[in-house]
Amino acid sequence: METFESLVRAEFAPKNTYLDTASLGLLPARTVRALRTAVDAAATGRPTDMFADVEAARASFARLMGVPGRRVAAGASVAVYTGLIAAALPEGAEVLTPEGDFSSLVNPFHVRRDLKVRSVPLEQLAEAVRPGTALVVVSAAQSSDGRIADLPAIRAAAREHGARTYVDASQAAGWLDLDADAHDYVSAVAFKWLLCPRGVAFLVVPDDLGGLSPLFAGWVAGERPWDSCYGPVEELAHSARRFDESPALFSYTGGRRSLELVEELGVGAVRAHDLALAERFRTGLASLGHEPVPAPGSPIVSVPGLGHRQSELSEAGIELSARAGNLRAAFHLYNTPADVDRLLDVLAG
Repeated sequence: METFESLVRAEFAPKNTYLDTASLGLLPARTVRALRTAVDAAATGRPTDMFADVEAARASFARLMGVPGRRVAAGASVAVYTGLIAAALPEGAEVLTPEGDFSSLVNPFHVRRDLKVRSVPLEQLAEAVRPGTALVVVSAAQSSDGRIADLPAIRAAAREHGARTYVDASQAAGWLDLDADAHDYVSAVAFKWLLCPRGVAFLVVPDDLGGLSPLFAGWVAGERPWDSCYGPVEELAHSARRFDESPALFSYTGGRRSLELVEELGVGAVRAHDLALAERFRTGLASLGHEPVPAPGSPIVSVPGLGHRQSELSEAGIELSARAGNLRAAFHLYNTPADVDRLLDVLAG
């Protein structure tokens, strides 16, 4: 029986100290093989059925989110799905967001000038829900510093006041256990912690489709897509597939294999691995006199005052990011304690 460690070793062999999954996850070997096979087939006139890969990826993401596949739409961008949700709100509706959340999640609501967008500190989000709030929008984990939203409290406050909830899981899906069924809408790009190629994103909607209108529906949104290629689509899909974007097929061919790997490893095992490394880093930072942004239970560690050292670290073969002036390290399944120690050694000079 393969262990967590043996599975990871078989799929990843980084050539540097890569600690930037919050920007872009590494591709597993099985994903790279699938992409190469698909590209070679397309180049020689023997294309494979990549639409089957879209359906397999949809089903895999649905299992990871704990919802049936009929509730999952497949696309390429959180911003597109946020725009879809924003378009469904009535004029004058109040949208509550955290301050400084990721632009793809919040900006489409600001673009609609007839909405009332109110922003508060993340930690005050639940208590800020009030009568008249229509939608509460939040990232499960903040991109800039890894802070985790109190989703149960936010959900409870929204229900108390009759508001819907919309969660962006882009920085959480793959390591954080998420109950998508507890929220009205959940979106996520899959090229970070889910290790997919760029061009894979999902939206989870309620069984009743959440009052959304399929504004960008094309032929793939038909109940029978291959019968919906010409003229108006006579019958939209009865499921969330009516919100599908025409898929980036090569990305989904690879993404299918990446999602399979996450399922094989298990989110719980990935979480335990990632958090142990993040805690090792936090402990080492304390010994160096640095205090990261408080983000308990997160594999993203953001250190104020060190953002300017990102290029120096990159030259030393350590890849991470500078975000909001902070140095951001993100620890994932292919990282090791040696990676943490090497980062600490370079920071210590």
